Amino acid sequence: MNTTPPAPTVAGTWRELLGPRSGPVALVLAGGVLLEASTVYLTTSLLPTIVADIGGEQFYAWTMTTFLVASVVTSMLVSRTLATRGSVAAYLTAFGLFGLGSVVCALAPSMPLLLLGRTVQGLGGGLLAGLGYALIQRALPERLWAKGVALVSAMWGVGNIVGPAVGGLFAQLDAWRLAFGALALVAALDMVLVVRVIPRLERSAQRQPLPVRSLVLLGAAVASVSVAGIFDVGGLVVAALVLGAVLVMGFVRHERRSSTSVLPAATFAPGSRLVWVYLAVAVLALGVGTEAFIPLVGQETGSMTPFLAGFLGAALSLGWSVVQVVSAGATRPPLVRAATVAGPAVLATGLLAFAALQVEGPSGLVVTGWFVVLFVAGSGIGLAFPHLSVAAFSSTTDGDEGSKAAAGINTVLLIASAFSAALAGVLVTLGGDSLVTSARLLFGVFGVVALVGTLASVRAARVAGVRESAVAKRS
Repeated sequence: MNTTPPAPTVAGTWRELLGPRSGPVALVLAGGVLLEASTVYLTTSLLPTIVADIGGEQFYAWTMTTFLVASVVTSMLVSRTLATRGSVAAYLTAFGLFGLGSVVCALAPSMPLLLLGRTVQGLGGGLLAGLGYALIQRALPERLWAKGVALVSAMWGVGNIVGPAVGGLFAQLDAWRLAFGALALVAALDMVLVVRVIPRLERSAQRQPLPVRSLVLLGAAVASVSVAGIFDVGGLVVAALVLGAVLVMGFVRHERRSSTSVLPAATFAPGSRLVWVYLAVAVLALGVGTEAFIPLVGQETGSMTPFLAGFLGAALSLGWSVVQVVSAGATRPPLVRAATVAGPAVLATGLLAFAALQVEGPSGLVVTGWFVVLFVAGSGIGLAFPHLSVAAFSSTTDGDEGSKAAAGINTVLLIASAFSAALAGVLVTLGGDSLVTSARLLFGVFGVVALVGTLASVRAARVAGVRESAVAKRS
């Protein structure tokens, strides 16, 4: 029996991540994700003003659909872009597309041209979000991976607060075009920063084929479920959701057999637990899919002002952002495994509690409870997400495959969020005229699914603690 004591684990610190050596890189990675995240909420806040100016109310929902589908497509091309263009050129391409799309939106005289701008924005945004995760694995020391993930992922929560606030301000000033112009300016400034601080990583000597079939299958799946949210409940909604599910199954089947894949080869290898890591991430994304409906509950059931209801909607993201900063500091295998398993269970607890607190004419105490349980639900995401990401990063020692594994986290997050948002819309409509009934149904169903999803996190935890401990020891 080996009696050699285990090597001490050395965890990276926040001071190191944000210090002069790694801080500028972390700023670019987090800033790119913040642009993608805040743009979603900023545009939602601006849409009533935009429609009043240029018309196109019938295309209202398509401003989100085109952006999301474009984001998912390019998120699947992150590893290939890194391999063929290198890190600096990849980031310049991403910020360039995002900035160009923002300019088109700012100048759009009609809704079709705005949709074109949103599509180009989405192409850049998908790359930015994916690069934010992939470059953690390649540009930061291994001991900083968990904290890097926590910082980058926190930007989704920050975007949920900053986006509506900034969008609401520009809408109040009737200056929606200036909002998109400001996004273009930020993208241009980020391009200057990229050239100065992003390390120039080597390109792959092996040319990667374009995964056309995977792109088509998954892009069509996301488009299908996004369109489902536009229809009223009925045969068209069911058909769109079923088609989306079938296309995802086709994507998985193709990925298992193809040498030209989006996900790393280890995902479906015999004995690999990477697939469980991705499934656990998908379960956590359930919480993200509910966020769009929380302000509605706040305003209609809780009689909140739009401003306060917006903060209720941000409570889940706030819990995610705050708790993952703490959770990222855990490196000992028992703590990592416990956080990974507890994440979906805590998410389920918060969602089920929110469902149970839905009553007509809630008291101030009940409304306060809403904020608390939504923060708890978000904290479940924050507990597990950093460690699941590190487990994915560490699933292979090959650089290109590692980039696929890292970018796969963002792809799974986007896809699962799209499906959960579409399903949430269906559940809300099934609740009928009573918003209380709709909210109970939505958050109750999602809570049960998250609870069942704990099984995936149990399997994923078996690799998460081992991977993160090994990372800390090597560092």
